[in-house]
Amino acid sequence: MKRFQKMMLAALFSASVSVQAAEVRDPVERGRYLVAVADCNGCHTAGFAEAGEAVPEAARLTGLGVGFSGPWGVSYPANLRLSASTLSKREWRVRARAGGLPPMPWAALKTMTDGDLNAIYAYLRALGPAGEAAPAALPPGAPIPTPHFVFVPQPPTRTVLGARTH
Repeated sequence: MKRFQKMMLAALFSASVSVQAAEVRDPVERGRYLVAVADCNGCHTAGFAEAGEAVPEAARLTGLGVGFSGPWGVSYPANLRLSASTLSKREWRVRARAGGLPPMPWAALKTMTDGDLNAIYAYLRALGPAGEAAPAALPPGAPIPTPHFVFVPQPPTRTVLGARTH
């Protein structure tokens, strides 16, 4: 019986390692996974925040014309598919680590490995270029010609609910 249990554990471990190795060998699948867990679609795909996975993959990561305004001015989620189509793999990694405007989580990209960034690049290249470039960032105080989310801290508020103040 113990021999059978050891064989089963070895088989399960082997299958697990095979699945992990398959993920590593296919950079497009790895890129698709990283884009999902990093929630890149949440900002870089129109309608994804509302509809999630219902947005067809062919329509994803084409940027957004809705800006994010704050003390830095206004930033727009880039069309990642167009960006990847114009950059080499090395240029993609350099750009991803160069940083930029909020609310993009640049620190997360800076900590990704070359393999991670290469996989995201492979996925974007597999999707192919599509859509239009996002609007250019605007400096603080410039008129904002698009819809935008305002990222400005607000003072605390007090609300009276029934007889209690919160």
